[in-house]
Amino acid sequence: MISVNDAIAQIRLHTKQLPPVTVPLQNAIGLVLAEDVSALVSVPAFLQSAMDGYAFRYADYLQTKEFTVTGEVAAGDAANLSVALHCAVRIFTGAPVPADLDTVVMQEKTETVNNELIVKDEALQKGSNVRTEGAEIKRGETALTKGTILSPAAIGFLAGVGVSEVSVHPKPSVHIIVTGNELQEPGKPLQHGQVYESNSVMLQAALQQLGINKITMTHANDNLETLKNVINVVLEKADLLLLTGGVSVGKYDFVLQAAEACGVKQLFHKVAQRPGKPLYAGIKNEKIIFGLPGNPASVLSCFYNYVFVAIEELTGRKNLLERKQVRLLQDVNKKISLTQFLKAIYTVEGAMPLQAQESFRLSSFSIANCLVVLPEEAREYKEGETVEILCLPYL
Repeated sequence: MISVNDAIAQIRLHTKQLPPVTVPLQNAIGLVLAEDVSALVSVPAFLQSAMDGYAFRYADYLQTKEFTVTGEVAAGDAANLSVALHCAVRIFTGAPVPADLDTVVMQEKTETVNNELIVKDEALQKGSNVRTEGAEIKRGETALTKGTILSPAAIGFLAGVGVSEVSVHPKPSVHIIVTGNELQEPGKPLQHGQVYESNSVMLQAALQQLGINKITMTHANDNLETLKNVINVVLEKADLLLLTGGVSVGKYDFVLQAAEACGVKQLFHKVAQRPGKPLYAGIKNEKIIFGLPGNPASVLSCFYNYVFVAIEELTGRKNLLERKQVRLLQDVNKKISLTQFLKAIYTVEGAMPLQAQESFRLSSFSIANCLVVLPEEAREYKEGETVEILCLPYL
């Protein structure tokens, strides 16, 4: 068996970043820039008022604190007013400051009597409340660099500098293949010996939580030829292939044989961990394939620990899940020499492992917000010890 760290290293080594695509800016949320982006305009592109108030020449203000108000400038106006000496104009936030004027006083520090403006701001200085051209960024300067994750604020910033489309690394297309003759679709009656299939719904939800929406799904019977045909078709279309079930060594476990027959290069099979020891990973033509176990808790644990790593490499996003060192809130007797992932609840006090840790049980996973990661060594962990947790994604 391969260790957890070696398995992660193999995934990072063999998973290549998806080629850049150009998308409209409004569709780029959560994607990673594939190249630097330069400002197409200066921001602001002109002298701009930062306040609702009055604009005038500071040299006039040094001579008198009173001005005649001769006009008004709103945001969006051309600001081609000609303002005589010792005169001021009413101005609003975001409006262009007329030529030759250089200072704005906020309206709260003024008084007007018969259209005469009296300035009552002893702290006023030349250039007060005026945004200079290019104060935020100048035309041609780099607005955001390659590798930046496009947040709502980043998208707003690029829109403000005139950018309408960006080159980014896309999110992968994913195909889920569910294996197992015993599986029945939820909503239909169960026959004796059948169970409801939940893995595909769960994986689809986990992918959608990452903003991945190009997801397709196939159910394949436990038949080698059927599975080979499905894998061959999917590998022509999807960037990432997830299979659930059929990765152990039972009579009806065909994932390894089918993948090999399709020309998939095995990266590893079996990881020294619990849950999810039978995990399989392979690569073909830069397409990454995971054979996840069949038990639901194993599926989800492997998804967060390994599929997330592949998605990080495909998209260029790093550290999608946070790791922390925290206090353990109860004793844990780890009797197995495998890395163990315990479903737990993390608070400011530390991490509390939950009951129902078996690989078939999702009830505890449904309320967990982290996995406690216990290394391979078999030993007793005492309450208060420091352990690593893998934080699960927030809704």
